[in-house]
Amino acid sequence: MQPANVGGVHIKYLHHCHRQLWLYARGIRPEHLSATVQLGEAVHETSYTRSTPVDLGAARLDHLDGRHWVHEVKSSNRPTSADTAQVIHYCYRLHEVGVPAAGGILHYPKTRRTTRLEYTEERAAQAEADIAQVLAVAGAPESPPRLSRTACRGCSYTDYCWSE
Repeated sequence: MQPANVGGVHIKYLHHCHRQLWLYARGIRPEHLSATVQLGEAVHETSYTRSTPVDLGAARLDHLDGRHWVHEVKSSNRPTSADTAQVIHYCYRLHEVGVPAAGGILHYPKTRRTTRLEYTEERAAQAEADIAQVLAVAGAPESPPRLSRTACRGCSYTDYCWSE
């Protein structure tokens, strides 16, 4: 895997579960079977319908406004470190292609809340470190250990991890 191939899902999985990232990087993708993923897609499709997704190859962000703020719609109730890392990763990718992203805005339609994150030098450095860590996890010869069962609630990889 090359650094340019690291997308938002890789970053999200890095901050949630290294095993999930490792499996995803190897093409194991059971997300279409997950009710949680289907809910997230439904929330995304019915929220902010006038926005247009931006495809950056490995990264696909929900919307970029005229002031260069990245908008991401999330189906969860509150922000997570994975959400934050993912939107900052998109800012990093935009800067790589010459778009001066100002930061990210996370939208949580279920709770009608938003979180605004400015794109700073420190966050750019963290985005670079995240990419390096994704490459390290994805390149490992063996699967990382699974998390505790309670941390796996709603994960589309649960059957893989817990059927051993």
